[in-house]
Amino acid sequence: MRIVALSLLVLWTLTLAGCQSKAAKVKKLQDRYNAEYPAYGKECVDPETAGAARMLTGEKLTKEQMTDLEVKKKERDARCKPQAEHLAELQKEILAAQQ
Repeated sequence: MRIVALSLLVLWTLTLAGCQSKAAKVKKLQDRYNAEYPAYGKECVDPETAGAARMLTGEKLTKEQMTDLEVKKKERDARCKPQAEHLAELQKEILAAQQ
């Protein structure tokens, strides 16, 4: 009887330690994501939404302004792609760690 109780206690302790380890890994990944996203958002997301907001207000843009916006968007997309891919990978790691 003691062996069974001791075995269950050891198993429960290992399970609890595994859950804490898993939770710590998820927290570490989320902290990394939360630390890195603001810079990405400011550099890559805010300019994108600002342009969309201008169009939603009904502001008319000339062809030159539209061309300029397209060029800036392509440059921003090329510059931001590595950051976006890195953040997407972090999200995948977070989801995998939560499983």
